[in-house]
Amino acid sequence: MKALVLPGWQQRPELRDVPVPEPGPSEALVAVSGAGACHSDLHLMEFPPGAMPFDPPFVLGHEITGVVAALGRAATGPEPGTAVAVYGPWGCGACATCRAGAENYCQRAAQLRTLAPGIGHDGGMAEFVTVPARLLVPLDGLDPIDAAPLTDAALTPYHAVRRSLGVLAPGSTAVVIGAGGLGHLAVQILRAVTAARVIVVDQSDAKVAHALELGADEAFRPDDDAVARIRSATSGLGAELVLDLVGSDDTLELARQAARVQGHLTVVGIAGGTLPFSFFALPYECSVATTYWGSILELREVIALARAGRIHVDVERFPLDRALEAYDRMRAGTLRGRAVITP
Repeated sequence: MKALVLPGWQQRPELRDVPVPEPGPSEALVAVSGAGACHSDLHLMEFPPGAMPFDPPFVLGHEITGVVAALGRAATGPEPGTAVAVYGPWGCGACATCRAGAENYCQRAAQLRTLAPGIGHDGGMAEFVTVPARLLVPLDGLDPIDAAPLTDAALTPYHAVRRSLGVLAPGSTAVVIGAGGLGHLAVQILRAVTAARVIVVDQSDAKVAHALELGADEAFRPDDDAVARIRSATSGLGAELVLDLVGSDDTLELARQAARVQGHLTVVGIAGGTLPFSFFALPYECSVATTYWGSILELREVIALARAGRIHVDVERFPLDRALEAYDRMRAGTLRGRAVITP
């Protein structure tokens, strides 16, 4: 079968012929419908040797949907022919957090070394992929190609918003920094599950306009007096939740200045920035957290929101032989929403 393989660190992915994988006893073989291209894939291409607890080569693609083609002899899960989403973060399946459905926070993750399909383990930018059958979620009528980014680009901001629902009462404000693949979904999620005012900050005029189309109350560029405008909109208090979906030095500084006393500053983006800390660096009792993906139960909730028409992914489709074009477009910032590769 054809597959997009990362051959080594700091190397460009290659389209290769590889064997069709065989499912293990507890696994499913999935015929891939869609595999989302994520900005974190670009980081994988750029990392030096030793940066991760695994090494290439492996097939890229961690946002996966498809149709169950076969089940291993001991596997229990959706029957062959069922359209499914693949829950991305794979844990041990046996520790306390895994048993609670939060394999994204597996207590044995450091021992397992591989983090997810497409991140150490062969992923979904191929005609077939093998996955633990316990981690398949039926799509229940959703278009499997358009649904692929729900598994990360929607699940990740959904988890970040859900953990802060306690501070997002009517009259509150949520700031979304970065309106790309995750950000355009974060705006919709905030609209769907909270009554908060939604303010978006992005460097791209096109993405600012897109955020307003999706229901943001305000959207502007960071150089348009962003902090002053956020403070003005919140009577000088700042935002209850600031979601930094970029994570650079500049965006973290913006997030710090935009947050309020007893607010939440949640860092989702992995652009490598740092947040200097001292007693007076942040408003009093402002909580700073990172998040990683979400639970499989939250993925089911995300799929339910999509089925109800409350959120949708803006998708640009690319065949497997044009996958590198999708990544080039992502680097250039010219994707409107999320690129999905269609093996």
